[in-house]
Amino acid sequence: MTEGPYHHGNLRAALLERAEAVLTESGADGLSLRALARDLGVSHAAPSRHFRDRRALLDALAVSGFDRLNERLRAAADAPGPVPARLAALGRAYVEFAVAHAPLLELMFSAKHADGSSAELRELGHRSLDTTAELIARAQAEGVVRAGDPARLAQVAFSTVHGLATLAVGSLLDDTPLEEATDLALDVLLTGLERPAG
Repeated sequence: MTEGPYHHGNLRAALLERAEAVLTESGADGLSLRALARDLGVSHAAPSRHFRDRRALLDALAVSGFDRLNERLRAAADAPGPVPARLAALGRAYVEFAVAHAPLLELMFSAKHADGSSAELRELGHRSLDTTAELIARAQAEGVVRAGDPARLAQVAFSTVHGLATLAVGSLLDDTPLEEATDLALDVLLTGLERPAG
């Protein structure tokens, strides 16, 4: 048993949890395996049993983030109720995650687009878009969403909610509460996605 805050259990999970806290507090530049080992009270060599280097740690953090985001979006997409309501729930889930975990989301996208990123990371990074495109395709089949390539429509939907989250994180919504801005953005987006009458 070691001295310090970490005594037993899953060291890999503890390292990722502490790494995300450091990422939130001081950004990716503040992350090092040595400092995480010190924070958890384990030997400097202990993290290397789970992560070969800092890049592997950052990639694992990004994978964990995508897993959590995709799980939330899938839950919204698979919820009962009409498809437009599920699209709105999916949009809200994205905004909530993006605002609550802004440094992690930034890391997720930079890791996905980094040279030599893993196939797993790229696949996980596309899954949220795929989930949205599938839901849009279902809505098209039900006649409630306009015709068009579901993947392209999903990209537009994502640009809306991602842009809103970016403004919120940057404190650029002025006096508009985030919930109000989210409702309005989703209303405008869903109105634009509606199948034209006639």
